[in-house]
Amino acid sequence: MRLLRQPGFVISLLVLLLVAVAIVAPSLLSTHDPYLSVPKDRLLPPSAEYLFGTDNLGRDLYSRVVHGTALSIVSAALAVAVGVVVGGLVGLASGFLGGPVDFAIMRVVDVLVAIPGILLALIVVATLGFGPVSIGLGVGLGAAGSFARVMRSQVLRVRNEEYVEAARTLGARVPAVVFRHVLPNAARPVIAVAALELGTAILGVSALTFLGFGAPPPAPEWGALSAAGRDFIAAQPWLSIIPGLVILAVVLAVNRVARAIGGER
Repeated sequence: MRLLRQPGFVISLLVLLLVAVAIVAPSLLSTHDPYLSVPKDRLLPPSAEYLFGTDNLGRDLYSRVVHGTALSIVSAALAVAVGVVVGGLVGLASGFLGGPVDFAIMRVVDVLVAIPGILLALIVVATLGFGPVSIGLGVGLGAAGSFARVMRSQVLRVRNEEYVEAARTLGARVPAVVFRHVLPNAARPVIAVAALELGTAILGVSALTFLGFGAPPPAPEWGALSAAGRDFIAAQPWLSIIPGLVILAVVLAVNRVARAIGGER
């Protein structure tokens, strides 16, 4: 309840609520067809009829932003899921096994972390082909190293706890010890990091779609919408600026809520 008295947190929750509605039922937030071209309404500025204006083909930019929410957020969520699963399992194995195995795994993780995430994502997309799924996998693999480090540090802390030692003494098998005792107690910080990583993933996905690696036109992904307005930035700046501001608002809202959930003010 204390958080609900903080204006920044409440505004962030409202933004995320709108994002959720846009993903599940975009028609509730927009009445125009995002793919319908109206030539006579080309490049109109924001108005009561077209809240975000229209693009060079006469399509309602607001409707395209709303309908593009699912593509952008789902790709980012997939990226976080891939990062958590891959990085979590790697960090779990490294921290629990220890010794030479830990050393070898972490050296590979160090190399992975040293590679810029956007570059690794580009390699994955170039290998698997363009599209939201490939982008999500690429961004997720780029973030896996960070999750592996967090998980490893937590496993190193947990594996020597008394309840883990007791389970081993009572003859519990290694998989039972790992997945029943170690993993549940080591996963909480990783989940907190995942909530913060979602904002970074949205930026990564938007950057790749801005570069043209997302779904083919006329898919209204946020990064692609911003990129499409580059040719008109001097005369019709809203075509690029508004999608960019939407990305910024959602990322800030995600980070604000994630920090609040993690116990920060």
